[in-house]
Amino acid sequence: MITRRIFGGCALCAALGLVAAPASAQAPGVKRTTLKQEPLPGTNYVTIQMMVEVEPQSAIPRHTHQGHEATYIISGAMDLDIEGQETLHLKGGDSFLVPAGVPHSGRATEATRFFATYVVDKDKPFSSPAPG
Repeated sequence: MITRRIFGGCALCAALGLVAAPASAQAPGVKRTTLKQEPLPGTNYVTIQMMVEVEPQSAIPRHTHQGHEATYIISGAMDLDIEGQETLHLKGGDSFLVPAGVPHSGRATEATRFFATYVVDKDKPFSSPAPG
């Protein structure tokens, strides 16, 4: 049975478009497509590979992941704010890493496509909204 706390967290992430879901359930201007999801043998972790497309001037709300994120910008440009770092101005060919639990957000300055890999605990929410 799903508890209220888990259900509420999942519903909030889905409403913000922070989980892989059909385009209709995602944040405006942000389309996420899960390409592959596979458990890491002998652990409670799963690797998720995702293609993300962001329309110009669309925002990715401030959030955290309980595991690591490694991302490669395929095309376009975006500004990325990772707590504790200066704003990154990224373009096609750039990459970035976000450690587990670190709040981050972004805004596409032009149509942007990126490939993201997440290593996360399969029993915890994929992402959570972060204050700030």
